[in-house]
Amino acid sequence: MQITNPILPGFHPDPSVICVDKDYYLVTSSFEFFPGVPIFHSRDLVHWRQLGHVLTRKSQLNLDKCGYSQGVWAPTIRYHQGTFYLITTNMGRGGNFYVTAKDPAGSWSDPIWVDKHGFDPSLFFDDDGTVYYSRRNGGEIVQAEIDITTGKFKSDLKSICKGMCSPDIEGPHLYKINRWYYLMCAEGGTRFGHSETMARSKSPWGPWEKCPHNPIVTHRHLSGHEIRDTGHGELLQAHDGSWWFFCLGTRHREYDSASILGRETFMAPVSWTEDGWPIIGDKGKIPSQFEGPSLPPHPWPAESPRDDFDKTELSPCWNFLRNPHDADWSLTERPGYLRLKGSAVSLNDQDSSAFVGRRQDQFEIIAQALLEFEPQHENEEAGLTVYLTNNYHYELAITMRNGKKVAVTKKRVGDISIESECVSIASGPAIVCIQSTHKEYSFLVGSNEIDLKTVSSGIGKFLSPELAGFCWTGVYFGMYSSGNGKKCSFPADFNWFYYKANQ
Repeated sequence: MQITNPILPGFHPDPSVICVDKDYYLVTSSFEFFPGVPIFHSRDLVHWRQLGHVLTRKSQLNLDKCGYSQGVWAPTIRYHQGTFYLITTNMGRGGNFYVTAKDPAGSWSDPIWVDKHGFDPSLFFDDDGTVYYSRRNGGEIVQAEIDITTGKFKSDLKSICKGMCSPDIEGPHLYKINRWYYLMCAEGGTRFGHSETMARSKSPWGPWEKCPHNPIVTHRHLSGHEIRDTGHGELLQAHDGSWWFFCLGTRHREYDSASILGRETFMAPVSWTEDGWPIIGDKGKIPSQFEGPSLPPHPWPAESPRDDFDKTELSPCWNFLRNPHDADWSLTERPGYLRLKGSAVSLNDQDSSAFVGRRQDQFEIIAQALLEFEPQHENEEAGLTVYLTNNYHYELAITMRNGKKVAVTKKRVGDISIESECVSIASGPAIVCIQSTHKEYSFLVGSNEIDLKTVSSGIGKFLSPELAGFCWTGVYFGMYSSGNGKKCSFPADFNWFYYKANQ
């Protein structure tokens, strides 16, 4: 069966994956979005469905006033003797910790804290019962034996690698294959110089023999390629014995395009040389398409493009910005509606606004919602947002200007803020709509889906992580409401949300 990359489109970086019997579980980074660490399930490595999230409680993940691209970095998932382990970092909020579960789709434990320094932690369970903990520490990888019941070190942290191709090394994973210990790491930074490297030893502490064809994965020499920034990988043996590689990467349509979708999850086949080194994809290049594993196909039911908000819980695709305030949203106050109660917090603030969003996962998207909102003052607004960070976002807002209900677009790009001309709209429900291409976003509004008027458009590249600077996420399409310094007089009620690739 043919697989098309990326296997998880949209902002899903730093993949980690395991095989348990004939089931596969994959997790990715989530940064300032909550719940944290989406977890996916597959039975054929082709079709994936989201089970939910690992970190669903504030006691597990405190993101209050978390800066953009802080929060959860680079989780690693492992399984040992009936228990699932998820280790990760809450950047700026306590450091490295792990949680456990018997059922990956169920409730995970509260954190067991390990240490405050570094990031990209990983666990390795050796055959003799020893458990190793490794992470980045500046320009090196450090490692220690760990008591997996307490999180306490059983040995001192020791430097085991200072880089195989560069001094910028991170994302370590340790594997034992045919009596060799293989250390696989990301190097060169997570953008243009990104790569994956490997070394091996007869001891988990080294000394290490470097792979003769390092880096084993990189696209840094392929400046015009549609897939770029590849690295931060995971090696997996399927239950049929085949080998596969998972990593992050970005998609591009043009030479000078930007990665508005964020870093996504890619996959590639793995073969082995006679002397025991992996060949990934096309000699280190991640293919756009390839032949997948020869496992029995196991597709999942297709998700509906329309969410009618007729359940008591949000679907797994939805996220909040940071830890939500319970008073700001409800699915039960008005059954069949997502109710957002605009607080004083705006999308410009480094705080928890009344926001519910999902990742943009393709370039050409149509997103629509039926919104009931009656603003009473000019500070009150609700609508749809195309959101990257609190400094980079566009809104299609229903608000009030000069005593009349209107639709406007608001654009925030760094320290520049622009508001479009107003489009008058009638009292009552309104369709708010965003249409995207790989170059721009168009914002439309109307009383029904046929009679939509264009309010304005916005350049897509201005919402790219490259422009935003220290940004490791991707664009979200979200519903929001804000009183911009005061509480809104009335809630914003979203009757449904429609989202579909327009390809």
